[in-house]
Amino acid sequence: MTINSQKIRFFRSQIPSFECEPGCHDCCGPVTTSTDEMARLPIKSDRDHEIALANLSCPHLGNGCEVYAERPLICRLFGTTPRLVCPKGNRPVKMIHPQIEERIHQFFVETRHVLV
Repeated sequence: MTINSQKIRFFRSQIPSFECEPGCHDCCGPVTTSTDEMARLPIKSDRDHEIALANLSCPHLGNGCEVYAERPLICRLFGTTPRLVCPKGNRPVKMIHPQIEERIHQFFVETRHVLV
């Protein structure tokens, strides 16, 4: 397991979860993710990527997130921090700890990211 994979695993364990509103995909726009996280996602065709980008969406969005268990850190952060609020106002009982959030953002800065 790489150092980045260990960091991703740790960060995932620190991001609180909450129930999304069924059918809502307001935060499922184009995002970037680390190459380590991207490697865990199913490969989509160039056409799938083009269509998603044209619709300001994610290529893994079907009748909901098709990769929910492996969704990138940025997707997991939505709704758990005041910096990335849920458009519907949903949130966990306890938001992410600010120090953990800062460490995740530092990881984003230090790690090569690609468009999902």
